[in-house]
Amino acid sequence: MKKTSLILALTILFLSGCKQERKEVIDLPRTNSSPEVIAAVDSFVHATQTRPVAPDSITLHSIMILKHGNVVYEKWFNGQSAETPHPMFSVSKTFTATAVGLAINEGKLQLTDSVVKFFPDKLPAEQSDNLKAMTVRDLLTMTCGHDVEPSSQNRDSVDWVESFLSWPVKHKPGEYYLYNSIGTYMLSAIVQKVTGEKLIDYLDTRLFQPLHIARPEWEESPQGINCGGWGLSLKTEDMAKMGQLFLQKGEWNGKQIVPADWLKEMPSFQVPSAPSGTRFEDLEKAGLNKDNNEWVQGYGYQMWICRHNAFRADGFAGQYIIVFPDLDAVLVLTTSSSLYQPYFDLIWEYLLPIL
Repeated sequence: MKKTSLILALTILFLSGCKQERKEVIDLPRTNSSPEVIAAVDSFVHATQTRPVAPDSITLHSIMILKHGNVVYEKWFNGQSAETPHPMFSVSKTFTATAVGLAINEGKLQLTDSVVKFFPDKLPAEQSDNLKAMTVRDLLTMTCGHDVEPSSQNRDSVDWVESFLSWPVKHKPGEYYLYNSIGTYMLSAIVQKVTGEKLIDYLDTRLFQPLHIARPEWEESPQGINCGGWGLSLKTEDMAKMGQLFLQKGEWNGKQIVPADWLKEMPSFQVPSAPSGTRFEDLEKAGLNKDNNEWVQGYGYQMWICRHNAFRADGFAGQYIIVFPDLDAVLVLTTSSSLYQPYFDLIWEYLLPIL
């Protein structure tokens, strides 16, 4: 009898846990797709398959469009599904910057804090004035002062924080933009240092749970620190919720979960920008300018400025959360793409008009 009661109790506990898990994941509201939206997306999909030079250079995985907080279109392609988390690559950076803003709001750090103050036991024997001058804001804006991004080689055999701090800082921090994923890792390390929690745990209670996003996976360094600049995996709808949070200025279900001022600063122009791997001095030679390239519109805190009064979280191979404040709209795309600007040109041509 006792054994039966125990089994029954455990069964009820298990079922209630499953019920709670289902309850935690709440979908965004839906409205029917209009014929105009369906036709525009169909034309966009066709163009991605026929317009690029190489027919397999853009492989769509998902599209989701939000208008006034409602999903007005959603579709998955090439074996992907609504329930399958997708690698975010550098979209991860936007979530790391959100954690920094939350920690600042809780009084755990400041934008002006020097990076070296957080890791006194990992500093090189000799520290340059530029290294000492590097701040949290410089990490956020990709203006650490490095002339070359810290090497990604031998990552399994070195302490990533020590490696970053020993890397030459040629330029005065705050004045020279260079896309720097290891700099974002440092933000993750700082958040973990000041909160006592890994980035994923810190965000789980403050961001993911309030947005009803099931706890995601996030890769770590050998030192047990979430990678920050990459390594997060999310579902398409999770991405859409993050975009909608920006439109709602950090409010969700009547509660302010991220400070409105921080979500205003993150996508605002902070510094001039250049595509990853490109130096400012090479932009003119490459023929890149604000009229023809999406990566020279300016950079915020781990977010890119777009044309058409939009901004975005941006990941390798075409992972995008594009937010249109003027249009009260969000466009989410997951992709495997070897093209960048041509892909954006198709987005503006076919999808922007329906927003």
